[in-house]
Amino acid sequence: MHQTALKYDMEVSDGGRLELKTPLSKGTRVVLFVVREFPDDFSDLTKASESTLEFWDNPIDDEEWNDA
Repeated sequence: MHQTALKYDMEVSDGGRLELKTPLSKGTRVVLFVVREFPDDFSDLTKASESTLEFWDNPIDDEEWNDA
């Protein structure tokens, strides 16, 4: 059986309540998994990916590695 997963990023409201609208028809049976989202701290990786490649343009390093 083909099943399509739907993902909703939501915030819990007062009383632990979640409200969502889906494209599913009234009466459709579903299984709901609730997973708490923890913020990912990838700031160091983001910063590294935005840096320049000047570090790798190093003639001394090139000379050392070319002889390795």
